Amino acid sequence: MAILTVNAGSSSLKFSIYPTKQGSVLPSILSGSFEGLEPGGKTELRYAYEGVEHAENFEDVGQDPFIAALMHLKELLLEIKGLPPIRAVSHRIVHGGSEFFRPIVSTDAILEKLSAMSALAPLHQPHSLDGVKAFSQVFPGIPQVLCFDTAFHKTMSHHETSLALPKEITDQGVRRYGFHGISYQYIIGELNENSNRAKDKVLMAHLGNGASLCAAIDGKSVATTMGFSALDGLMMGTRSGSLDAGVLMYLVERGYTHDQLQDLLYRRSGLLGVSTISADMRKLRSDSNPLAKEAIELFIYKIMREGGAMIACLGGLDLISFSGGIGEHDPVLRSAVCKKFAWLGIELDEKLNQEATQGLTLKISTPQSRVEVWVVPTDEGVMTAQEALNLLRS
Repeated sequence: MAILTVNAGSSSLKFSIYPTKQGSVLPSILSGSFEGLEPGGKTELRYAYEGVEHAENFEDVGQDPFIAALMHLKELLLEIKGLPPIRAVSHRIVHGGSEFFRPIVSTDAILEKLSAMSALAPLHQPHSLDGVKAFSQVFPGIPQVLCFDTAFHKTMSHHETSLALPKEITDQGVRRYGFHGISYQYIIGELNENSNRAKDKVLMAHLGNGASLCAAIDGKSVATTMGFSALDGLMMGTRSGSLDAGVLMYLVERGYTHDQLQDLLYRRSGLLGVSTISADMRKLRSDSNPLAKEAIELFIYKIMREGGAMIACLGGLDLISFSGGIGEHDPVLRSAVCKKFAWLGIELDEKLNQEATQGLTLKISTPQSRVEVWVVPTDEGVMTAQEALNLLRS
């Protein structure tokens, strides 16, 4: 049997198939993505199977683009000989709120509750839930398993999750939740297999278009930079990160609507907003515009500033790891961040740091470094596949 893992966006769908054997998930045998699923868009399918890359374009006139893509995916899975049958579809759901802290099989009632949380993660939650509904329609009878990005942070203390607001507001579920939990769960598992310091004081940096830090002790989350929503904490690709609430009141006084604020903070800020060029770190690295340099330097400074708070929550630091698109592929940034924390006794092996681009979990600190530094390519797909398999076996 196999688990099909999916991550649905507003105009895209990423998927992978993971075979299972004796309760364990094996490496993915097929993975790909659909792009251009917005209304009126031209759908492109790219996938890799047995080491061979495939690409095709198609149009489905008069059909919902997402449903059309799933029908195409279903046909593809039937055409490829030797694929194991799909036992479940596993979905990454950004927000589980105060109620959902472990994987669960989707029902209409659960989807209705999760839909009510869409305002907490407007870029992700509605599209993920639409994806669940679409898969239920195209793949009837196959369990749809929901895995929550907030679940890993359920171990955080009351003080870490509390906001200094009136009780009548916090009683409505207004608190800090934390995100990127599926990624952090995978990362801490990789660190446990590779380092004897993984159960000590660990700072994990998930740095991509969405970016956050997580402080862990004994493999459990004790603090994280994202909070009530996925806007909090670090500066990100297009998101502002932590922001003085007074800025929002200032903008409201000048006529900004809810939708305008949402667009500003989620889509037009961060690296894109500061640089005025791009949210892509690779493009900023290659651009001579001073604003590109300013955006990169501010991003590094925010990691240092928020990282200092995480280290304070830990009471010290034994290991720091880098993951995510930027964390895994930008050795210059890793070096700059480690220099900001040189006072902790971090010594980076620059040769290993430059080599850490091969998709492997790799220690990049020197033997003399008082803090271990690791690069851990994260894999949320294999994590959600294993979670789905564990749920079905139980």
